[in-house]
Amino acid sequence: MTIAPNMLLLYVENVEKSAEFYSDLFGTKPVDATHGFAMFVLGNLRLGLWLRPAVEPAATVTGGGGELAIAVGSAEEVGKIARDWNAKGVSIAQEPTDMDFGHTFVALDPDGHRIRVFQPAPTE
Repeated sequence: MTIAPNMLLLYVENVEKSAEFYSDLFGTKPVDATHGFAMFVLGNLRLGLWLRPAVEPAATVTGGGGELAIAVGSAEEVGKIARDWNAKGVSIAQEPTDMDFGHTFVALDPDGHRIRVFQPAPTE
């Protein structure tokens, strides 16, 4: 049996604030939203925002322990998204730069979760 993960849960301090942040960032509304949880459908990925104090068993690590990564088609697109998000007031932890795996930048959500946008380096 092949297992294919299709959902990412982020633990957040304020579901409404985080849902508004991701709605603005991705241009879509959650398909489900309550005080303690919000769910986005982003292509083949479901992004869940779960109120951290309600997580069971209790979450010991929150923002910054991993990254939501988004591959795009060009370095120009990486730069444009970084400029657009910066204009929206999104915190940019790493300005667009070249790294071993491609051209990239890192943004932070309200809880410090890292969002990496990158153009993969060509493979040989």
